[in-house]
Amino acid sequence: MGTVFSFDIRDTRTPAVETALVEAVSWLHRVDEVFSTYRPDSAVSRLARGELELDDCPAEVREVLGLCDQVGHATGGWFSVTARGSLDPTGLVKGWAVERAAQILKAAGARHLCVNGGGDLQLSGEAAPGTPWRIGIAHPLRPGDLCTVVTGRDLAVATSGTAERGAHILDPHTGTPAAGPASVTVVGRSLTTTDAYATAAFAMGAGARDWLEGLDGHEGFAVAADGGMWHTRDFPGTVCDTVRRGRPRDEEPPSGSTARSRL
Repeated sequence: MGTVFSFDIRDTRTPAVETALVEAVSWLHRVDEVFSTYRPDSAVSRLARGELELDDCPAEVREVLGLCDQVGHATGGWFSVTARGSLDPTGLVKGWAVERAAQILKAAGARHLCVNGGGDLQLSGEAAPGTPWRIGIAHPLRPGDLCTVVTGRDLAVATSGTAERGAHILDPHTGTPAAGPASVTVVGRSLTTTDAYATAAFAMGAGARDWLEGLDGHEGFAVAADGGMWHTRDFPGTVCDTVRRGRPRDEEPPSGSTARSRL
């Protein structure tokens, strides 16, 4: 999938959890084999070229495409698997794969963990007893700085923007690079939808704030191209109007924080 994955498990490392960790890593490799648009032999690449029928694909492909249809409907068409002119469900696959990896670990008894896929995170439980997770969101215009810190338990955090990969998000209505803000962060419970909604919100540009305000179970935060910021009413984070050395001015580094979210 062209990115780095990491696991932060705060529970006791039992044999069952160790086995589940191996299974979760194997799962991510399988997802890459089936869905990677960089691999000509992946099921998705062969389906896009017409070499496979959907019914002949692994069951996961049908599941993911069904989820993509649901997200496309929920976003009014701002999320699309054909924005680039060919089948590409990767805007949903990464979040879906990370969420499933977290579920594998939870089924083995892990309760307090973070699975990080390229800055998009599925978190369970707490960072420490009585201490929620605190996630620093990298400022897209000021490398090394944070623009907000998300705080909570049992949540998903996803960021879409151009800081890392340039103008890679397309407006599905025109097929051209979306004129979105510098970055949009969405917080929810399920990374499958949270990640896809972050992509759609970025593509929406100026319409993202109102859409996120009306979206049940999700909150949003954005940094505009000029450095201005906005967030939805119940966004679970500390907004940093001024940042210094990677943390809000006059604030100590976040206790129990995990990897930054940036894309």
